[in-house]
Amino acid sequence: MKQVLKILIAAAWIDGVIQPEERVYLRRMAKDFQLADDPEIKPLLSELRPIQPVECYQWLDEYFGENHSPEDYLELLEKISGLIYSDGYVDVREAKLIEAIQNCNNNLDCRNSIFDKMLRKIQKLYRAAIEQKV
Repeated sequence: MKQVLKILIAAAWIDGVIQPEERVYLRRMAKDFQLADDPEIKPLLSELRPIQPVECYQWLDEYFGENHSPEDYLELLEKISGLIYSDGYVDVREAKLIEAIQNCNNNLDCRNSIFDKMLRKIQKLYRAAIEQKV
């Protein structure tokens, strides 16, 4: 769960600033995961140092480099979607992050599953958000 929380914190920084609603979401996740006082997580939650997009994508690569199940993938996607939607606004960089996460699913065979149907719906929402920004 620590790795997921680190990715969530980095995702909150993807647009360059953590919104108040995102901050609340992250603190709730840290508490739920019982990681609020973890020595690695605490400084990240303090917001003293912004997390650069390159770090976010690096942590995603590390996460997907491990052997995760479709359920793990879905859980990460749900949590990041919850974070991104928490402030009621989807930035283009946030939409691109979701798209990148979806593209990391190349090795999971879920073509006819509920999981795949949900992913297609999320993709449509994010593509619509990107088109609105252009």
